[in-house]
Amino acid sequence: MFPPESDGPRVNVSEAATKHGYPRTGTISKCLNRFTFAALMCIVVPAVAAPPTFTVGWSVYAGWNPYFYMAKSGILKRWADKYGIVIKVQRFDYAASLDAFVGKNIDACTMTNMEALDMPAAAGVDSTALIVGDYSNGNDAVLARNNLTLAQLPGKRIMLVQKTVSEYLLERAMDLNGLNGQISQLRLMNTSDSDLVGAFLGNQSNQVAVTWKPLVSQILAQGGNVKPLFDSSKIPGEILDLLVVRTEVLQRPDGSGAKFAKAITGAWYETVAQLAGGPGAEQAISGSAAASGDSVSSYKEQLRTTFLFSTPKSAAQFSESPTLKQKMDLVRQFCFRHQLLGQNIASVDDVGIRYPDGTVQGKENHVRLRIDSSYMRMAEQGRL
Repeated sequence: MFPPESDGPRVNVSEAATKHGYPRTGTISKCLNRFTFAALMCIVVPAVAAPPTFTVGWSVYAGWNPYFYMAKSGILKRWADKYGIVIKVQRFDYAASLDAFVGKNIDACTMTNMEALDMPAAAGVDSTALIVGDYSNGNDAVLARNNLTLAQLPGKRIMLVQKTVSEYLLERAMDLNGLNGQISQLRLMNTSDSDLVGAFLGNQSNQVAVTWKPLVSQILAQGGNVKPLFDSSKIPGEILDLLVVRTEVLQRPDGSGAKFAKAITGAWYETVAQLAGGPGAEQAISGSAAASGDSVSSYKEQLRTTFLFSTPKSAAQFSESPTLKQKMDLVRQFCFRHQLLGQNIASVDDVGIRYPDGTVQGKENHVRLRIDSSYMRMAEQGRL
């Protein structure tokens, strides 16, 4: 039997139960005592775990500005929601983005194939190139005042971001024009990409700059007697623009890293489809232009010198081709000559590169950079 009502204070079970997610029980509320109420109050609703969060670092460049638009437009959130994760994008100066990636302050980063090799790989960070986005087809250039020629560059101040593809481009320009023997005489002035345009235009004694668009376009528009001496269209496929993720992130036991890879790849190819002329093209172009404060016409001009892999199939095919191995061999040899693979590296093979077919350039037990076409193939096959 239930105890009499006088045995304790009466409780409105309708209110108490409803607060804890239980249905109202009507007339039995008159019969519950303080002990039943205490039991109800002890029920604890478990906390909902926060979804895994990933941060992608990007810097200003025609092929990377779409990450800004992807986030602002909601495309990225929609794909992240599909996989129950959160993806944030963060803008950096280029060198700072690489430092953040190596320091494990961000999970993924836009970078070139050379920096993927000589920054995280050289630091012992095992990384995976998840998306091969484009290659520079004129975006990177050697610029000079006063009708200087490549043969006249030794001894002149050359402004550039050292240990990046700008230095690689400069050396390839010299080498392809029979000036390899003068490379050691080049006078390089390390200059951040955020300072380079102002420093070059503000001082006429700075006669040479090596950089990428939109900085190239800004200098040419305001530089008067500045002309390009060499650009990346002369070395197609050698300066690749990638999205790179730490391999440990990709391989997380809970599967969240694989979810991130699927979400970011799906969002990327939805965005690229717009940029390439699909529905929403103008919005995608204007949104990407806004990432660097460019006009739409300026950004379109940058895209004309960017060989964009506009479909996952084309990107995967290039990633799996012998051509990529040939280009990467040129890059890794450059990195080794300049001790960019690490101070204690005795051979170019001490930092290995694994390709989608399983072959390795270098030592198989020292792989630090992996080219993974599997997620691009999933996008091609509609399996994301």
